Amino acid sequence: MTVENSPPGSVRPRGRTERVRQAVVAATHAQFRAHGYPSLTVERVAEAAGVAKSTVYRRWRDTAGLLLEVLREMSGAQIPLVDTGSVDEDLRQLAVSIVRVYSDSENGPMVLAMIAEAVHDPRVADELRAFWRDRNENAADAVRRGIRRGELPADTDPVDVIRTLAAPLYYRMLVTHEPVDETIATRAAAAALAAARAGALDTAG
Repeated sequence: MTVENSPPGSVRPRGRTERVRQAVVAATHAQFRAHGYPSLTVERVAEAAGVAKSTVYRRWRDTAGLLLEVLREMSGAQIPLVDTGSVDEDLRQLAVSIVRVYSDSENGPMVLAMIAEAVHDPRVADELRAFWRDRNENAADAVRRGIRRGELPADTDPVDVIRTLAAPLYYRMLVTHEPVDETIATRAAAAALAAARAGALDTAG
C-alpha cells in the first residue's frame, strides 16, 4: 500500500509533518473535550492547531479520520505492550491499561463516537476494524512469547486470547457502562489465560 492510498492517519510522518500531526491530535482532543463530537469540525481543529484546513482535509479527510488518529495515538502512548518475562503479568498489565485508558471520562466518549460512525459509514467501519486488528496482532506478541516459554499450549491462538481478554472489558465500558477497575481487569486477564490453558482458545477453534 502506498502512502497515497493509505487510510487517513495510518502512515506515520516525520519531522515537520510529525509536528503538524501532533498539533492536530492535540487540537482534536481539545475540541472534542470542549464541544463534543456533534460540533467537532475540520475547520475548528485546523484553526486550533494553527494549520491550513486543506492540510487536515488532505491527510485526515474528515472528523472520523481525526478521531481515529487520536485513538491510535492514545492507544500507542497509554497502553504500552510490555514484556515482563511472564505472560500472566504481561496480560494483566495490558488489561489494566485498557481499563484505565478507555474508561476515562474523555477517552471513552471518543471511542463511542467512532463506533457510532462505523455503524453507518462503511469506510469508518473498515478503518476501525483495521485499527483493532493491528492492535490485537501487536498485543498477541505477549501470548506468542508465552507459548515459546511453554506457559501456554503450543496450539493456542494468540489473537483469540487477546480478544477474550478485552471482550468483557469493552462490554462493560462501551455497552452496559458498568464501572470497571483493576480487579475486574485482572479477572479478565486470568479468565483468558485459563481458557487458553484449558485448550478452549486453540487455532482449530
